[in-house]
Amino acid sequence: MLSARNQFQGVIKSVKLGNVAAEVVVQVGNLEIVSMITRGSAEHLDLKVGDHVKAVIKSTEVLIDK
Repeated sequence: MLSARNQFQGVIKSVKLGNVAAEVVVQVGNLEIVSMITRGSAEHLDLKVGDHVKAVIKSTEVLIDK
């Protein structure tokens, strides 16, 4: 169990591997969450389009715009 309360079940829409980092887009309902993780982590997790994953968000700052 994680202490982060913002946990969202979603499906991987895309994975773009770079030399060092990977951009992972997770579809959560009608929203897309984009995460930059290390390429090593993406490979270790064997992330692929269509995988069901959990996006866990822990942040000290959340901006709101209206």
